[in-house]
Amino acid sequence: MPGIVGFISSTAGNQPAVLQQMLNSMLHETFYSHGTFFQPEFGLNIGWACHQGSFADCLPIWNSRRDVCLIFSGEHFPNESDKQIARQYGCDDPSDDGSWLVGLYEKKGAGFFERLNGLCCGVLIDLRKRKVILFNDRYGLKRIYFHEHKSGFYFASESKALLKVLPELRQLDTQSLGEYVSCGCVLQNRTLFAGISILPGGSNWTFSPDGSCHKTCYFDAKQLENQSVLSTEEYTTRLTETFSNILPRYLAGRQPVGVSMTGGIDTRMILAWLGQGRPDLFGYTFGGSYRDCADVSLSRQLAKACDLSHQTIPVGDGFLSKFPELAERTIFLSDGAMDVSGAVELYVNQYAKEIAPVRLTGNYGSEILRSNVAFRPRKTGALIFNHQFTTYLEKAENTYTAESSVNRLSFIAFKQVPWHHYSRLSIEQSQLTPRSPFLDNALVALAFQASPVAAVALEPSLRLIASGNPTLGRIPTDRGITYPSTSGFTQFNQKWHDFMAKAEYAYDYGMPRWLTRVDSCLSPLRLERLFLGHQKFYHFRVWYRNQLSGYLKDVLLDPVARQRSYLQPGALEKIVNDHVSGTRNYTLELHKLLSLELIHRNMLGRN
Repeated sequence: MPGIVGFISSTAGNQPAVLQQMLNSMLHETFYSHGTFFQPEFGLNIGWACHQGSFADCLPIWNSRRDVCLIFSGEHFPNESDKQIARQYGCDDPSDDGSWLVGLYEKKGAGFFERLNGLCCGVLIDLRKRKVILFNDRYGLKRIYFHEHKSGFYFASESKALLKVLPELRQLDTQSLGEYVSCGCVLQNRTLFAGISILPGGSNWTFSPDGSCHKTCYFDAKQLENQSVLSTEEYTTRLTETFSNILPRYLAGRQPVGVSMTGGIDTRMILAWLGQGRPDLFGYTFGGSYRDCADVSLSRQLAKACDLSHQTIPVGDGFLSKFPELAERTIFLSDGAMDVSGAVELYVNQYAKEIAPVRLTGNYGSEILRSNVAFRPRKTGALIFNHQFTTYLEKAENTYTAESSVNRLSFIAFKQVPWHHYSRLSIEQSQLTPRSPFLDNALVALAFQASPVAAVALEPSLRLIASGNPTLGRIPTDRGITYPSTSGFTQFNQKWHDFMAKAEYAYDYGMPRWLTRVDSCLSPLRLERLFLGHQKFYHFRVWYRNQLSGYLKDVLLDPVARQRSYLQPGALEKIVNDHVSGTRNYTLELHKLLSLELIHRNMLGRN
């Protein structure tokens, strides 16, 4: 995916062959721009990849005296003060590319990092002060993997670049593996791979010519936690003002923008403030094969109300026929962070890129504005994993409890987002440039000022929608919510949508094991046509039982797969056969087991 890669060594000097090996492991698509850069004084070897025409497609960035150089990955969404500085450096539209960012560093010095607004990372070479600075965004969502080796400091936006040239790292970390199985992600800035860590969010690590490193952070969540709390009314008013002011930043730039639409609240907040008649924007929604899901039908209404073009990207037989290739590619692209269910994301984002290279989404809205905790430990393993490994599952639960025992929004923004949400983002950004206004510095800072009541309430978001476009407030959401509510009808509508959502979940991912036998006996009636597709556009329980059962058996019932050290003897065979026969529901377990096996094959087995 787009990012940076390289190493710093005071003794190794230029090693273009090693650097090229690392960079090649990240060049997944023909539409990436890429290049390399060497600075012998520091033993710096660095390469980059980016989407053609994106904000970072202007590297390397030098100042006029050629004594400061910036290698930058990602985006920065400038405020008015930044724009004035950009114009002083001859950049009329600072949203087009980052060629002016060196000027921002020259003006602000160390304050440059605190001003970064967007998902980004990079390396800054300051020859005047004889230092190299490795940095990332305050969330750490533009991930940088690193390993401190005896020959130097290795870093990359994808861990596979390190595995490529440091084969001794090709082994799983058992503690991390326990967290991956229990929580769905690795915690505490560790990774699945022993010896590889993740740069903490808000870092600016400074390297000297002798190879020494001074590790500092330019951002601390306490800066936001210590703000004054606003009344609910003042918070709601400021939310509307702030959101309407920042949104234009996410529509700017030289590349076309596609709006990824759903029937929920967060995309609607964006739509409400787009303005009418935007031929420069393109709306689309992901749909399934059984029927038009709620997202599709509602998005058509919303697009019509906004005079916005709209199309549906379907997930059906075409996806299923490509699933083996997509699943393996998903594991490889995400370094195993995304499980095989992310194959759907890879599939739809490939088509989304053809509509527009930038994808504007409502991602992180419910997390930042309504304090939604999106992941927790899940008890599993008695049947699947051996006793020795289950101790790591218990340890994962204890680690999660300790890490989440902080300010709720700090946990969500600075732990949940980079640890849990990164997985899906890694797939998205391999194909296009995802953007979300809900991680804007100004909006997140305001969210920390919400009172405990406002921090979890729908009212501020609904009022924001109604202020921008009242028509959108009156169209029910995928949960039947309208603003203003219409008393009895709204309550009935909400209960109906909640019932259908729960019924679909119960028939798919959440089907109780006793019910799977009943469903299996009634399979000739194809009851899935009644329950599936109302809310979701992918249905892995049924797919694993039917269309994907052959691939599932080929991978998981392989003799090598059945002998993995963390498994109970015979566990894989029982789980696969019970699910495929329809006598049990092991969808979530199969996600993890299939993903782990593909990690072994595609990450640890490659040289």
